[in-house]
Amino acid sequence: MGDVPAVHGQLSDWDRTLLDTTYMLDSLYAPPDLVPVGQAGLDGTGSVRSFVLPDLEVLYQAAKGDGVTPRVNSAYRSYKDQADTFDATKKSLGSEYALASVARPGHSEHQLGTAVDFGGAAGAWLAVNAWKYGFIASYPADLSPGFTCYKAEAWHYRYFGRETAAAIHDSGLSAREWLWINAR
Repeated sequence: MGDVPAVHGQLSDWDRTLLDTTYMLDSLYAPPDLVPVGQAGLDGTGSVRSFVLPDLEVLYQAAKGDGVTPRVNSAYRSYKDQADTFDATKKSLGSEYALASVARPGHSEHQLGTAVDFGGAAGAWLAVNAWKYGFIASYPADLSPGFTCYKAEAWHYRYFGRETAAAIHDSGLSAREWLWINAR
């Protein structure tokens, strides 16, 4: 565990920024193009970068077409918001639990503006289909925590764009492993 600046930590590096228990964004990283997820038709709260919205809307429409209605429980979090989330978890459940379950400030994919925590009864549908729309589960049960650094989170998806998401999906690797190998 450490606090090493992400190798690809610029706003334009969103699809190759590796964030984990070591690599982080600085406290000033804040995408200027955030838009509410509601603009994609989903219920819920939070914002994502504007270029995520079209695929998020298509994902939502496809899920609805299959009788599933995902909602967004969380999306972009600032460095300060993540600090508050981490501190609240640490206070209520202890330091060991917090470190295994919640990214420290600067280490969260939510700060990129491309991560979404989905809610509702969409988990099974997302696990099978989300990659088709550019979203990859960051902390899948079969690869967590060993290859992801955190406990499994079936609800947490990061947007990579359709081409990169397909490559990650087809590789069988976690997004973190794939970024280690391919984010140059």
